[in-house]
Amino acid sequence: MSPADSSHRRAPWWFGLAGQLLQPWVRLRRDPAEPASLLKADAPVCYVIERDGFSDALILDRACREAGLPSPMQPLAGTRRRRSVFALMRRDGWLFGRKRHRKLGVAVDQLTHALKGAGERDIQIVPVSIFVGRAPNRESGWFSVLFSENWVMVGRFRRMLALLLNGRDTVVHFSEPVSLRAVLAESRELPPPRLARKLARVLRTHFQRIRAAVIGPDLSHKRTMVDDVLRAEPVRAAISAVAAKEKTSEARVWRRARKMMLEIAADYSHPVVRSVSFLLRNFWNKLYDGIAMHHFDKARAAAPGYEVVYVPCHRSHADYLLLSYQLHMSGVVPPHIAAGINLNLPLIGPLLRRGGAFFMRRTFKGNALYSVIFNEYMAKLIDRGVPMEYFIEGGRSRTGRLLAPRAGMLVMTVRAFLRAPRRPVLFQPVYIGYERLMEGKNYAGELSGQAKERESLFGLFKGLKVLRKRYGTVTINFGEPIELTPLLDAASADWRLAGNEPEVRPEWMSAAIDQLAHKIQININRAADVNPINLLALTLLATPKHAMAETDLLAQLEVTKSLLQELPYSDRITLTPMDPPGIIAHGEHMGWIRRIKHPLGDVLDVEAEHAVLLSYFRNNVLHLVAAAAWIACCFLNNRRMSRSSVQRLGHIIYPFLQGELFLAWDADGFSAQLQATMDFFVRRGLLEATGDGRMLERGPGQDDASFQLKIIARSLIQAFERYYIAVAALVKHGPHVLSAGALETTCTLTAQRLALLNELSAPEFFDKALFRGFIQKLRERHIVWTDADGKLDYDRALEDMVRDARVILSREMRHAILKITPGGDKDGNGSSPEPASPTPAEASPQGSLPLPPPEHMP
Repeated sequence: MSPADSSHRRAPWWFGLAGQLLQPWVRLRRDPAEPASLLKADAPVCYVIERDGFSDALILDRACREAGLPSPMQPLAGTRRRRSVFALMRRDGWLFGRKRHRKLGVAVDQLTHALKGAGERDIQIVPVSIFVGRAPNRESGWFSVLFSENWVMVGRFRRMLALLLNGRDTVVHFSEPVSLRAVLAESRELPPPRLARKLARVLRTHFQRIRAAVIGPDLSHKRTMVDDVLRAEPVRAAISAVAAKEKTSEARVWRRARKMMLEIAADYSHPVVRSVSFLLRNFWNKLYDGIAMHHFDKARAAAPGYEVVYVPCHRSHADYLLLSYQLHMSGVVPPHIAAGINLNLPLIGPLLRRGGAFFMRRTFKGNALYSVIFNEYMAKLIDRGVPMEYFIEGGRSRTGRLLAPRAGMLVMTVRAFLRAPRRPVLFQPVYIGYERLMEGKNYAGELSGQAKERESLFGLFKGLKVLRKRYGTVTINFGEPIELTPLLDAASADWRLAGNEPEVRPEWMSAAIDQLAHKIQININRAADVNPINLLALTLLATPKHAMAETDLLAQLEVTKSLLQELPYSDRITLTPMDPPGIIAHGEHMGWIRRIKHPLGDVLDVEAEHAVLLSYFRNNVLHLVAAAAWIACCFLNNRRMSRSSVQRLGHIIYPFLQGELFLAWDADGFSAQLQATMDFFVRRGLLEATGDGRMLERGPGQDDASFQLKIIARSLIQAFERYYIAVAALVKHGPHVLSAGALETTCTLTAQRLALLNELSAPEFFDKALFRGFIQKLRERHIVWTDADGKLDYDRALEDMVRDARVILSREMRHAILKITPGGDKDGNGSSPEPASPTPAEASPQGSLPLPPPEHMP
């Protein structure tokens, strides 16, 4: 059949009928509006589309007809092709078919054959991209979002649903035509099969670029990264090493590696993210009274040009969803989140994976292949500029304090950057504050010794009962970002050379990572939010029975708010605008406190089970009042003390407080904060300045000022009691007796027993991790060290610290601790390590807590 004969053939009648049936459901927008201006008038046109679909052919035919272009369904003039269109790929099957690339050899042969011996005749190849529902807005229906355009080549059934739901938002993008004769001239020496492959590769790249510009980049790394990771040289070397070690084939190890990669990789889906956002909006409205976000504009302004790593505090499983939801609703691409493998549950895991979660095992020990694969995946994410989020605490805080950071993810991030430092890395600390936690009772149980309940699908459904409660307001504060490059510059001038030997860990890296981790925690704390529940917890938990008269509570709340307002911890701290009566009313409304009516004035108290849970919210903001609490502690057992003594004592204890609470001040900054806080106490009448302002004096124990000072002190007194337990236990056993682990256990048991005897409602009082941190800080300051047998030895200053603790702790508390601490003193006679009547001359000015003169003692 000649080309002339085929030129009269048109599309079958049923094609036109299908187009008429589809027309009411589809509204087209052409880009550009007049694509005819792109074409030459004297050359035939052959269209190229991405996918071979009946609906795409109908849409293309209608768009060409409305634009006055040649129909794609007519034969291509001068060739043997029955249609003026061909597709790069097709999908077989209706529901679960797999896509496959079409071979362009036949089409290219027909087109090139038509140009042979045809003089200057040319054929214009016009790439056409079709997008159905490319960007539904936030008011669009849930199903419209689910079936909007994305990077997945869907089957016929999903395409039909997309047309029904989103067909009225269809875009047909016509690209600049490609001259086939020019392509042939450039590739004159290529045989037809290679020419077809080259043309297909060029067209695929073109379509990907257009799709990225229209609907955004492809973030589904399960499609684009699995093979890249497995092809990486470190992974291939690890596969070979494992195969040799296990005496098995590399193919078998490669399959194992691919399974690991599929277990790890995120499968980000924009339609799923948009769909889940609709569900979460109703979910948050049911759970919370609102979600407040502060300093986001600063974070957004700092982000362009950087690989952004969000590093929030970890308080709840809701953290994952809240931050991603707020970023998405603010027009920012949600980050890829490092999640524990325990969350990869049926139904939930795939949903989280499509929301950007990638999963990691709790430990990489004993599995070198997994470690190499995970590190390579992290490197690919950073190299591609994908925003990430992970929690450097390693797990959710059960106490409300920031946990000691675990550096694993930071090390992987820094090493990935050293390999390819093309895009600078920016760490964005985020503080997330709650007024009630869904996991609150579980946390209290775990701290009391109950086993942690494993995550499971059954447990998830069981936990749906939390929807019956309201959880107040959630606050998300963005802290001051941290650039990685200046930190590396300060660590080593030659840090860029470390990328040449990625397997070698530079000497400077450990210190740099520790500094980075510590700075992240500090900046999280500097962005804390103080909500009404935090203020109530700080105040009521400082009383013996967790109860106060309403008038006293109002006065104490006013003092605390004034302290935080007049001496702000940082410029990113946010404070509730509620006045003290509003704070009390909010606490009653949330069910945290109860009002007991009385003729002489109402009393507000906290029930026993709520007291344990409230300690979590006190600990959220304990660092904000640390300086004030330290000064107040100095006057618990002393009527008078000089400013210089408060400063001197503070500088000795500050390194331990700083390590536990991640305080932001250096030594000079802490000194200035102490001075400003003492001035505040004098202005408010809590202390009186005498002797030209050098001496400070509190009132008698029964006046209001002394009561308020005592409430402030008691918010931090348990930290000093823990320090005393650790020091007293070590001194009581003597040097070369206890290992660090044994000392931790002894301290924990002592604190547990003390809590039982004194009815303390703070489970973190006997948290082993806090004792471990204190002991580590003693070792860092060379007050304690390990001998050749792994036992602890210590400086004489430690014994002096036991004695000098009477400046802060009452006699009753010191004796109670010494009495229940197991073990004997270094002479083995079981006597107390604390002298009965110490004198000021016994104090060591270098290492101990210097005592004030006797006349300043109570």
